[in-house]
Amino acid sequence: MRRNLILGAVLTGTFVLAALVSFVFTPYDIEALDIPNKLQPPNGAHWFGTDHFGRDILSMIMLGARTSIAVALLAVGIGMGLGIPLGLAAAARHGRALDEFIMRGNDLIFAFPSLVIAILITATFGAGAVNAIIAIGIFNVPVFARLTRGAALGLWGRDFILAARVVGKSSARISVEHILPNIANLMIVQGTIQFSLGILAEAGLSYVGLGAQPPTPSWGRMLADAQTLVSIAPHLALFPGMAIVLTVLGLNLMGDGLRDWLDPRLRVVRA
Repeated sequence: MRRNLILGAVLTGTFVLAALVSFVFTPYDIEALDIPNKLQPPNGAHWFGTDHFGRDILSMIMLGARTSIAVALLAVGIGMGLGIPLGLAAAARHGRALDEFIMRGNDLIFAFPSLVIAILITATFGAGAVNAIIAIGIFNVPVFARLTRGAALGLWGRDFILAARVVGKSSARISVEHILPNIANLMIVQGTIQFSLGILAEAGLSYVGLGAQPPTPSWGRMLADAQTLVSIAPHLALFPGMAIVLTVLGLNLMGDGLRDWLDPRLRVVRA
């Protein structure tokens, strides 16, 4: 529905705007410690309070939005950039060796939970934002590959594809010129879903110390730092937790709204 799309866009846009603003402005310098003012509750000077080092939580959430969004966006880019071509190739070679090779590789990756794969990769090659992007991106590849293959297979028997074959177009050209434009709406919707899952995965990796490393702020690490102090300073966990929840909620609502808006069958039903 349109209201889902609007609400999702507003929630997501708020955190994207906060991330962009953080490049030029934050209320306080998060690298400046202020021990006398540590663990302050929300007040006029610090709207979201301060942490155990006296750092402004609002400023950290703004910078954490930049980290989480960048990691998730790049990871989705990796998944789409590799998964969509693989899915198109598998559909074009349906039932042949290439199709079987690609799909069995996807099954191998899907045999393990995404967070376990991410932890394994970052633990092997080292903690950090770059390795977190690679780890999350690798899991996104089979997601897009399977979706692309399934959607493309439903189009290969259509009349306009048969006409393209008759005029001598190659399978690769048909995939790019005819198949891909007709499944782009599915890829966009799935991209928003994977974006939200990327936010969660980045937060999970940072929570266990395998995501972005200090002094780079991260919502997941803010939650990890808050867990021993939550009884005396609940705002330490409340605000980064709400940032994660609202961002993921916004992306899911936006994905749901985009699905309804881009699907012509649903537009006909609403009409």
